[in-house]
Amino acid sequence: MKNKSKELDVDFIGGENPMTKEEEKAISEFIKTQKLLRSKKQIRSNKTSRGVRV
Repeated sequence: MKNKSKELDVDFIGGENPMTKEEEKAISEFIKTQKLLRSKKQIRSNKTSRGVRV
């Protein structure tokens, strides 16, 4: 059985006020951290898939 996804009809997400510089910086740092973790995880899985242990 398949779940149907709902499509939301929104113009923006969040409050009515624009983001502050601190909020922008926090989101940017979070994204950078996630990309770094994802790339490290990818490298680790590539090494183990070739028979090399980390």
